[in-house]
Amino acid sequence: MPEQEMNQVPPYEFYTQKRWENWLGRARESGFQIKESEEEAGKESAIFVNMVDDVILACLKVTARFDKGMLSREKALEILAEIRDIVLSEVEPISEDVDLMIESIQTSLMGALVAFESYVIGDYDEGADIAVLAKSAIEAEESDNLELALDYTAHCGALVLKGKSLPEEVMADLPYGIVAEWLDGIDSISAAMVGSDSYKEFDEGDEEDAV
Repeated sequence: MPEQEMNQVPPYEFYTQKRWENWLGRARESGFQIKESEEEAGKESAIFVNMVDDVILACLKVTARFDKGMLSREKALEILAEIRDIVLSEVEPISEDVDLMIESIQTSLMGALVAFESYVIGDYDEGADIAVLAKSAIEAEESDNLELALDYTAHCGALVLKGKSLPEEVMADLPYGIVAEWLDGIDSISAAMVGSDSYKEFDEGDEEDAV
């Protein structure tokens, strides 16, 4: 399909500002507190897990259409940039605990979004060892080179989108830090891909319900 035709596909709203704001509204109403019992914390934190999954699935729909040749590289990157602008924008303070969760979510989503972008651009080595890349990201963070750390994280995520898995031993031994949160976003991509492949098939004429 010629690029001009691909870019003339009728607009489909993969993700919207309204959708993000609805999630923020749920977070605001949740009364979430970090120091609750494990059972209560698990129930309330589900909102934040679903919040991340919703964004990941929207991005997976973009890459699925890109893979099928229904979106050009330029258009796919444009849509991913729009999603990035929505979910990484500054959020008005809600409460200390909720703010910490949203900050953590946004950090995880940063890792996921650079992975999607790397995948679409194609600037990664399909033969690379994902465990080595993850360890290199951690080492780069330890050397205060966050730009390089994010680059390694993006390549890890691109490989996950190609069907590889994050090594369990690497994820289990991650030191606390920003790379751990970025890789958590990559892990969310992996979980979403395993959970369902419905993102590969959808009718652009169907409008999704807002959360």
